[in-house]
Amino acid sequence: GDHAAAAERLTREIMVVDKVDWDAAQPRLKEMREHNKENRSLITLPYCFGIAASVTAGISSFWLVFDLETALAFNTHFVTTDVADPEDLETMLEVGSWTWNWMEPPLGQLSFFLLCLQFARAQLQNLGVKPYTGYVLKYRANRLVKRFPTYDKKIVEDFSSSDTLW
Repeated sequence: GDHAAAAERLTREIMVVDKVDWDAAQPRLKEMREHNKENRSLITLPYCFGIAASVTAGISSFWLVFDLETALAFNTHFVTTDVADPEDLETMLEVGSWTWNWMEPPLGQLSFFLLCLQFARAQLQNLGVKPYTGYVLKYRANRLVKRFPTYDKKIVEDFSSSDTLW
């Protein structure tokens, strides 16, 4: 939901339970925000790894397909196919035409695999399931409720769950 609304709702809960005004409730709200963000580096590590891996793979693919020196080195160590004639490797596009012979199968397979993963994710979302993210949000909400048991459980859970992971 709307995190600003959840924060205001929690502020009102703090005001009622602690019998304080809005301004006096802010330090407790700040403490709860900070507790809710603890361990975020560890919690977001799988996301950060996925982002770094996908950006690295995406950028690397340009050199593997279109850069002659990179393609020759990759071919020497991993592919070992015949190198095209020098006159057929004079431009980036000619290099790409040669490398595509051995880059197309893994890139095509990887693309199909990612498409299947996206379809599976969409079906999980249709079922209302968010495996890792759902687990993390629930864990974080339970931890916040346990740390601040004097406040309404549902209000604290909503506050925690509506906040971003980062």
